[in-house]
Amino acid sequence: KAQTKRLLTLKGKRTVDSFHRELGKILWDKCGMSRTEAGLKEALQQIPKLRDRFWREANVVGTGTSLNQTLERAGRVADYMEFAELMCLDALERNESCGGHFREEYQTPDGEAKRDDENYCHVSAWEFKGVGEKSVQHKEPLTFEEVKLTQRSYK
Repeated sequence: KAQTKRLLTLKGKRTVDSFHRELGKILWDKCGMSRTEAGLKEALQQIPKLRDRFWREANVVGTGTSLNQTLERAGRVADYMEFAELMCLDALERNESCGGHFREEYQTPDGEAKRDDENYCHVSAWEFKGVGEKSVQHKEPLTFEEVKLTQRSYK
């Protein structure tokens, strides 16, 4: 209820969609399929600034007493800001290339993804503790009984 009330008081000049597009561009450019440490650090500086601007400059029309798609979208975009920050944090913490996500610093001499199963054979779940607070990483080890981990090659 508090977030809904806060969103409905936003009377800035920018649409919620414009913030969504700007966030998407940051993620596409800095945390996409190919990423770098520098780009991820840049995204982690840009996202909190964008989130701050969202809460000052977005415009949410209507009320919370009936169906309000602008309000619904604003709530989702507010959540995406937190999620985007955690995605970039996780990508920065994972010093390897694995699956479809390629850290340019971690590749074989042939340009293939370089895995680090010794240090990253786990699933991470990040707990967002609030704006300005340090998020907490929770790890769950992965065990493989039927499948052997191997270095993928696309050549």
